[in-house]
Amino acid sequence: MTIRTRLTRLFTLLVSLLLGVFCAVIYTLSERYRQTEFYEQLRQEALTSAQLLFGRETISPQLFKLLDKNQMTVLNQEEIIIYDNQNKIAYESGTDYLTVPVETLNQIRLQKQVQWRQDDREIVGVLFSDRYNHFVVLASGVDKYGFLKQRDLAIILSAGWLLATVVVWLVGLFFSTRALAPIKQVVKQVDTITATNLDLRLDEGEQQDEIAQLSHRFNRMLDRLEAAFQAQRAFVANASHELRTPLTAITGQIQVALLADDDPDELRAVMRSVLDDVRGLNQLTNGLLDLADVSLGESAVITTVPVLLDELLWQTRAELLKTYPDYTIRLSQPEAGEGLVGVRVMGNEALLRIAFLNLLENGCKFSPNKTVTVQMETATSPNYVTLHIRNGGPAIPALELPLIFKPLRRGSNARHVRGYGIGLSLTERIVRLHKGQISVESTTESSTTFTLMLPRP
Repeated sequence: MTIRTRLTRLFTLLVSLLLGVFCAVIYTLSERYRQTEFYEQLRQEALTSAQLLFGRETISPQLFKLLDKNQMTVLNQEEIIIYDNQNKIAYESGTDYLTVPVETLNQIRLQKQVQWRQDDREIVGVLFSDRYNHFVVLASGVDKYGFLKQRDLAIILSAGWLLATVVVWLVGLFFSTRALAPIKQVVKQVDTITATNLDLRLDEGEQQDEIAQLSHRFNRMLDRLEAAFQAQRAFVANASHELRTPLTAITGQIQVALLADDDPDELRAVMRSVLDDVRGLNQLTNGLLDLADVSLGESAVITTVPVLLDELLWQTRAELLKTYPDYTIRLSQPEAGEGLVGVRVMGNEALLRIAFLNLLENGCKFSPNKTVTVQMETATSPNYVTLHIRNGGPAIPALELPLIFKPLRRGSNARHVRGYGIGLSLTERIVRLHKGQISVESTTESSTTFTLMLPRP
């Protein structure tokens, strides 16, 4: 069932219910007014009859019956019965429509006036007293014209209710169609957007309603999707290019080895060169896999625990120096007497180790003396720990700094240094996963400094 149909049904049901209650109230009030008016007419008939028959100026019962029979204002199927103190009939109009038990007569004497209904006949009993006797006067009749009016009123109200319900349904259908027209337009536009034309956007219009907000949010989502698709295409293209280079080199070197004249030294040199290329290819592949894993994990929540920063830095330093003994990594003490010992950050130890390894290796690799300095600050922000990783390598051009964290992108100062442009991109995504910040400054005076801000527990 569509939203339009649900809204129309709900609107029609609500209005129809209100109209039904309104019609029922009108009919009930009209019926109550009819009963009150008719009972009053019966009461007046009863008192008038008793006054004429047993009052100060009386007429004979025969004359009263004659007048009663020929009176134009007599009620439909009217019957008058008068009882004396002995519960004997003192007067009866002779129609025999009504039989009254003694209990009812006693109740009338007690309450002075009683009214009730038997089927369509409505009855009023009143007490009339003269100088010598107390009479119980009963007047009854059928309100034929009142019932006809009520029936006509019920037909009119029912027809009006039914007609109003149909009109409300049509009006609700019209207005719900108009109200949901923007959503229909949005659905049409969304159907035209595919993976090949992610540059298309929904029309947000000039309104500030919920539909405009939905279109705005959807367009922002499309911006993110388009950026993700473009990054994926660029990643695949760059990765294909980077993988093709070592594979081509390996293929060429193997072909050269096959053409060699069984010279062991030449074959050994070719095998060493192939081994270096295979190691580089393995490093590139591992970097690409790590980058893919972290990129997929950006939409998830990583498990973080308090991590001793100083211990992790020392472990990373030892691991890097084991592979590259000629590197120099200095863990410098902060100012104002603060030490590295005992400082904790909230993070995933395995991911942080990868980030620190990439930064330290990158700094040593680009530094002429293969030296990098790590300095920590804890007083800068109460919620973050700040790390400065500085190397003395050549400055990165200012125009290339915004691209330094892009996958498989390398600066112009890295042409003579072996690498694949994955480490910094991987590090930036790990820091972002930890809700931290990373930035870079590079000048000819202070060389290159990476600044990390990691959240405290």
